[in-house]
Amino acid sequence: MSDLQAAVAAGVLGAEDGYRSLLQATVEVARAIFSARASSVFMLDDERDELVFEAVAGEGASELIGRGFPSSTGIAGWVLVTRQPLVVDDVTADTRFSQEAAESTGYVPKSVMAVPLLVEERALGVLEVLDRRADARVTLAEVDLLGLFANQAAIALDLLQRGRRARAAFEGRGELASLARVAARIESGEGPQRDAALQLLSALERLVGP
Repeated sequence: MSDLQAAVAAGVLGAEDGYRSLLQATVEVARAIFSARASSVFMLDDERDELVFEAVAGEGASELIGRGFPSSTGIAGWVLVTRQPLVVDDVTADTRFSQEAAESTGYVPKSVMAVPLLVEERALGVLEVLDRRADARVTLAEVDLLGLFANQAAIALDLLQRGRRARAAFEGRGELASLARVAARIESGEGPQRDAALQLLSALERLVGP
């Protein structure tokens, strides 16, 4: 499936702000549920080979969006590479923690909960919760709950990435820009009319070329 078709199917054309808002809502709710100091979503930027802050709630919320660090760095990097969740109650006792990376953000946590953001076996990024409430150790139920937040964030991140790729494909191509406007209108349709319009859009895409 091409970027254009994927974008249309997912309803992402012109909706980047909406998906960013969904990511932001996810980290804010996660922070509130776990009574944490901060929560964030990192997106893997393949071109830069970095994990980039895409949404932040709590500590660093106003300064960190768009900043990144090498994708293999620290706990977030370990979670991304292994695709396994990780709970660290004392980061000073864990060799996977990167003091340097933490200090570069302006906030050094004491504890971290992190889960990978996966879509169809692709690792898109990482969701972290920093310095949750200290009255009890993390339970299996809480890890499962964090996994639900991760599922939501992964879907939003996937749609956001698809939309950005589609937008990049449209730049400098008048034909595709026109298709984008058509696609946006199609998304408001329903049933057979929408299906027929999608078929027409696919035919138009083949006409204007790869």
